[in-house]
Amino acid sequence: MGAGALTKDVEPAGAERQRWLALAEKALAGASFEEKLVSHTDDAIRIEPLYDRVSGAEPLVRTNPRSPWIVSQRVDDPNVDRAKAQVLDDIAQGATGLSLVFEGAPNAFGYGLPRTAQALETVLEGVPLNRIQIRIDTHPWSRPMADWLVAFLSKRRSDPAKLNLSFGIDPAAILAGTGRLRMSIEALQESMPQSLAHFFSMGVPGVLLEADGRVFHNAGATEAQELGIMLASAVSYLRMFEKARQPLVYAAPHIGFALSVDQDQFLSMAKVRALRRLWARVQEACSIPNSTANIHAETSFRMMTALDPETNILRTTISCFAAAAGGADSISVLPHTIAHGLPAPFARRVARNAQLIMANESHVDHVADPAYGSGAVEALTADLCEAAWAELQAIEAEGGVLSSLRDGQIQQRVRTAAARRDAAFKAGERAIIGTTLYPQKSERPVETLDAEQRPAFTEGVVLCEPLFPVRIDQSIGAAS
Repeated sequence: MGAGALTKDVEPAGAERQRWLALAEKALAGASFEEKLVSHTDDAIRIEPLYDRVSGAEPLVRTNPRSPWIVSQRVDDPNVDRAKAQVLDDIAQGATGLSLVFEGAPNAFGYGLPRTAQALETVLEGVPLNRIQIRIDTHPWSRPMADWLVAFLSKRRSDPAKLNLSFGIDPAAILAGTGRLRMSIEALQESMPQSLAHFFSMGVPGVLLEADGRVFHNAGATEAQELGIMLASAVSYLRMFEKARQPLVYAAPHIGFALSVDQDQFLSMAKVRALRRLWARVQEACSIPNSTANIHAETSFRMMTALDPETNILRTTISCFAAAAGGADSISVLPHTIAHGLPAPFARRVARNAQLIMANESHVDHVADPAYGSGAVEALTADLCEAAWAELQAIEAEGGVLSSLRDGQIQQRVRTAAARRDAAFKAGERAIIGTTLYPQKSERPVETLDAEQRPAFTEGVVLCEPLFPVRIDQSIGAAS
């Protein structure tokens, strides 16, 4: 048999794609392929209509891939007794984590638990700490709160080394979200390593320092901006410990991340995956062993709408699935009525049950890195990594994340991105179901809890232009 007979039925590389392109061009009937079938993210990342499968990439998995992600319920009610009842109900109904959101936190959206040790102890009374993750949401007083929590654990005779804790200490998110820091940048950088040294000696296995991107996302940042700022925060922590001559190999596993996920399923999946890859790259650059990034994901506040709030359930469900499939370690779903006030029990239950159904009925957690090898998601992940690394380099050139925030440079880029996005919505190039597209004809009453919004945090010696959370429907004038 000749060589021609062996190869005559073998198609050249890319033949199937070429056939698809020919059919697509025919269906477009002269319309532009670029305009109709190619799209771009807010970071100008190109999204093709079709991708080939990728081989050779490494799967990106959660810190503990053998267990489901942690279903974390927000605890943000200013009424402590009501908050305590919520906590016990959430745990009884399947929640495996609690996010304690105190008044004055950038992510409290005007509410939050009273900032006292007594409030912390009251809401945690009766909680089975050995099987529930406790995370303190990023807060200006996160450092004393860490001491309150340790003191409470001592009263309970609980060994912190056997618990799953997150203390949520993040100076950059506080400076950005409140516009102020309680001490100078120099004093903070000098004092933090010594201040946290005893936590390392206790062997607490959780997150001490958190790089929180939610503040920036909810103010309008792009995906790459959010990732780049989180990386810059994490790098600033490593630099602090290096300057204090404390081994980075011990500090790195205690650095965690919190990010936002929205209704763009594939982009949100890629964002979670990109963060894992980027953190590994940072540790490699520091010549320390790779510790898997510990990632908390919360559904986007900026995507929530006041009109037709039930459509928020669809958006949060998509974003929750994206976080789970992307490999988040813990997930918090914002209740669908949050644009109207402090959510009532029904909205909280819907938020909690969305996660429980995905984990316990759909078994989304049974596959480690479901997007592994997907041409589209792998390409998005790689492109996000490159764009985020460029943002990190820009921030480093500006003197680091705290200096960049103090000088307003990060804020300027975030506001520019938000303005560009708002213009696209106003021009009809993008739409929000139930608000700008198929808007609700008449308003319906929305149940919320009776709670007054808390005053903003006003103490500080370092001041900057704050980045407050703004919903898209508010910024384009479509909110009721």
